[in-house]
Formats: sequence, C-alpha cells, structure tokens
Amino acid sequence: MAVILNNICVAPGIYKMDLAYPEAQVGAGQFFMLRAWDKDPLLSRPISVHNYEDGCLTFLYQVVGKGTEILAALEPGDDVKLQGPYGNGFPDVDADLVVVGGGIGVAPLYYVCRDFKAKHPDKKLRVYLGFRDTAYQVEAFERVADEVIVDIGGIVTHRVEANPGEVFFTCGPEIMMKSLCEVVPSDNPVYVSLEAHMACGIGACLGCTCKTSEGNKKVCKDGPVFTREVAAL
Repeated sequence: MAVILNNICVAPGIYKMDLAYPEAQVGAGQFFMLRAWDKDPLLSRPISVHNYEDGCLTFLYQVVGKGTEILAALEPGDDVKLQGPYGNGFPDVDADLVVVGGGIGVAPLYYVCRDFKAKHPDKKLRVYLGFRDTAYQVEAFERVADEVIVDIGGIVTHRVEANPGEVFFTCGPEIMMKSLCEVVPSDNPVYVSLEAHMACGIGACLGCTCKTSEGNKKVCKDGPVFTREVAAL
C-alpha cells in the first residue's frame, strides 16, 4: 500500500502520479501492478516506473479503460495497492546511449535516462521522443539528456541517427520499435521493452506469453526488456 502525493493531468488523457514509497530497490525499466478498487475491474493494472527518487515513486500512465479511469480520479492522500517491482529492466551499459520513445512508451525511459547519466556522467545521452498530437514530459528529459529530439505527428524513427559504438533503448508502439530495429545497424545493440496484457505480473498465469527467437517468453518475468535479436520484431 502506498499513499498518493500528487496525481495530475500532464496532457489530454495522460496522468502523472507520485506515491510515497520509501526504501525500495526499483530498477529502470521495471513495473508495478497497481490497484485502487475491490473487485471490479478484476485485474490490477501493470504500469511501468517513470521515476524513483528520494522515496517518491512516479508513474506516467494513459487513461484507456475502467482501471486507469479510477486511478486518474484519485487524489492526494488516497491509497493505492502496489505489487512489485516486477520484470527485468534495461541493462547498465557503459557506452554512449540513444533512447527512442513513442507515445506513452516514453514513460519508463525517463528513469532509464536519469539512472544512466547518474552512473555514467561522461557518456553521451541522446533522446528521441515521438508523439501523435501533444508532447509531454519533454522538459524532464531535457534536464538529464545531452540532446532531445521531439517529433509530433510524424515518424520519429526517420530522424534517428546511429553512430558506431552507441547502444539503443526503446519503448513504444511495436511498429515504431520494429522500424527502429530496421534503421539501426546490426553492430549497434538495441534493447526493446515489450508490452502485453498481464494478470499476475510474476509469470504464473501465462497471459503475457509472446513468441521470440528463443521460443515462447513471458513478458512480465523474462522481460519486459529483450534484445532485438530475441524479440525478433
């Protein structure tokens, strides 16, 4: 159980929730199962970690159904049931990093960027953010990245450049991540964060099973982050 500190709308249909969550080990790219209701909806909602800093756990989420509508209506002081953190997040890489996010897929990438620059201040960090209509959280990325390129209404991967030695992290629509994997040369490592419907978050229900080059994998337990070779987008 965690107490809401803030829960604000940052763009049409997009909310940012801060929760008091002290003394936890939360990795960049991991997620929690959130619940603020009793029996309906039946399932908790998997939401990736947008940031974790000084005992404050932040989620950036999109309102897409009954569960997230309930979350969006919560106010400071309300309680949220949390399970997690779950999943294998993005690896720690000692190389120049390029991060590519699309839509609400930008949500886990801010914590990735902040964590990377804290550990590797001398490495370069370039960020590409693609949005259909309205950009959000761009200023947060600009505070930690060396360069931020924003695309609204276009195809963000058309603007991506790849230099030798750079590593790529991406999260967003599958078609965007597939396009990125086609644009980035095979010599550059690419890590993708997949999405799937989840019921348990720990790999027990098999509801998030996906096909990979290594056979069926559970997004919640084996991922959500995979190499592009394994994800086979």
